Amino acid sequence: MTPLQWLEGASYLVTVVGLPFAIIVFLYEQRRERQGEEEELYQRLSDEYANFLKIVLEHADLGLMRAEVHEEALTEEQKERRGVLLELLISIFERAYLLVYEEKMKRQTQRLWMSWEDYMRYWCRRRDFRDHLPQLLEGEDPDFVKLISRIAAEEVRAGQGKKVAGPDAVGTS
Repeated sequence: MTPLQWLEGASYLVTVVGLPFAIIVFLYEQRRERQGEEEELYQRLSDEYANFLKIVLEHADLGLMRAEVHEEALTEEQKERRGVLLELLISIFERAYLLVYEEKMKRQTQRLWMSWEDYMRYWCRRRDFRDHLPQLLEGEDPDFVKLISRIAAEEVRAGQGKKVAGPDAVGTS
């Protein structure tokens, strides 16, 4: 066999074996990269929610950590700060919806989403949050509005008279 025939044989071998292997490795790396990006996105959203909870703690006088707060007990300034915090919360929830939620989710995406749905359910159990929900949802993504409105309705039906646990007690799925 001449060196040219050896090179030709080697090129066939690379084409038959090496190219499919390279494609498989490329697809595997793409999948891992995509999964890493999803996890990073989830971590950034979780950090935003944690920062929100820190702000809520700094403004404990607004009663957002208590199970039940009477609006009439708050001053106008407190009501305004409370409204801003609830708008911030809805913004975080909508961002999570837009970036994580899909109609047909893969297992990993569903796991990430279920944590956010748990947080939304916690807040939707709160009467004060539900009372503000119509104003908070003005101008938001229509699909997000449908989702959180459905969650709120489900929580009203499921939780009539139940005590609400704190937001740090929300389990992640």
